[in-house]
Amino acid sequence: MQQSTILFTHSYFLRFDPKQWALEQPYPPLGTLYAASLMRRNGYNVAIFDTMFATVPEEVEAHLEMHNPDFFVIYDDGFNYLTKMCLTNMREAAFSMCKQAKARGCKVIICSSDSTDRYEAYLHEGADFVIIGEGEQTLAELTDAVKDGVTDYSAIQGLAYINDGKAVKTLGRPVLKDLDSLPLPAWDLVDINQYKESWLKHTGYFSLNIGTTRGCPFKCNWCAKPIYGSRYNSRSPENVVQEIKMLKEQFGMHHLWFCDDIFGLKPGWVEEFARLMQQEKLKVRFKIQSRADLLVDEDLVKALAASGCENVWIGAESGSQKILDAMDKGTTIEQIHRSTLLTKKHGIKPSFFIQFGYPGEQKEDIELTIKMINELLPFEIGISVSYPLPGTVFYDRVKADLKTKTNWTDSDEMALMFSNTFPPSYYKQLHRYVHQNYHQHLAKNSLAELVKKPFNANARSIKKALSVLYYTPAAMIEKLKLRRLEKAL
Repeated sequence: MQQSTILFTHSYFLRFDPKQWALEQPYPPLGTLYAASLMRRNGYNVAIFDTMFATVPEEVEAHLEMHNPDFFVIYDDGFNYLTKMCLTNMREAAFSMCKQAKARGCKVIICSSDSTDRYEAYLHEGADFVIIGEGEQTLAELTDAVKDGVTDYSAIQGLAYINDGKAVKTLGRPVLKDLDSLPLPAWDLVDINQYKESWLKHTGYFSLNIGTTRGCPFKCNWCAKPIYGSRYNSRSPENVVQEIKMLKEQFGMHHLWFCDDIFGLKPGWVEEFARLMQQEKLKVRFKIQSRADLLVDEDLVKALAASGCENVWIGAESGSQKILDAMDKGTTIEQIHRSTLLTKKHGIKPSFFIQFGYPGEQKEDIELTIKMINELLPFEIGISVSYPLPGTVFYDRVKADLKTKTNWTDSDEMALMFSNTFPPSYYKQLHRYVHQNYHQHLAKNSLAELVKKPFNANARSIKKALSVLYYTPAAMIEKLKLRRLEKAL
């Protein structure tokens, strides 16, 4: 029997996200590569149209012509926070590709955070099937059923499709527990050199992405988990180290982003991972995402440092305990302080995710957050405004307030889409002020270090210290603009 062909793609076009395009730090679509690898193991011919560097959705036509696929699968990278944002630029691109593939007679299948939330819209835009949640097992079962001529799909879990003119959804599929059973991602299907060149040009080093877990068991009420859900499952340290070794040998990467929602939550996992990295003599710098309450364990922090962790992004969110409690964050301000000091002590750079605009946040809560940033001086900060996504408690609380706009166009839009203490213009100016103020405090700290230890000075430290001459007036100007907005309210 002739092998069926699947053309995979994803809907994230880097060019459609101006902030990320300017950064030039793209990561391959890991989730897409996992699905392609599994389907190849299952006997399908597979190819990928990687949209990361594409200009327009119409470029898919050449790939449809080249591969003449039986199935066209838009399978987004569920590990990447940018796809979880469900940006409208990418949605429109997905709709366009759906129609083009449908016009060529392909069976069109979609698996993404956005389509899980809005499966009816995708079905009406040309998709034959939308996979709800984690996709690999459903995709394998569905393609086999279609190939075998099955017409009743009701027994396939985790699926939405049109039946008798109506969108129907089958029972949800339990998530995969044994992640080691999956083949390693099909890295050979994307042009790694394009990614490498982009990274080297912009940063001087090459970073790749890797996932060790799926799901997050914590209950932050604004966090959407449409693909991997709340159940936490982990690959074995041995399986992960095997992939790192392969990536190092084949692609010569210098750095890794562990794109797990929470890295190393399973007891003893990080310690064993560190032991294996040292045993294999693998020296790779990496960044992770974690929580303040996990990083107060000094033994865990030591193991992270020993395994190569360079930067840990902490979901600090707010300097107000009132706001953290309203978010159901489950962390304390004291834990944020202690985890920051501990990571710095062991040579790991702590970075903060900060979120302004959560319902109930007042001026004094904002000031507490700014004070926390200034005191702790994280390595980097990522600032956003509260962004309601379907499937969250937060979304249910504010959805009556959402008008026609329910998603951002790109990742830098930062639009507040519901009524709050301050108008959207205030939060945009707050974002500018907090960044300038943060850099001003970093510069002041560098200047103090230079005065205290002048013989340790180098060109970089001097430049950083002297930047106080720029950031001090810049922060003052942005603060004045913020105060004017406050008075105008």
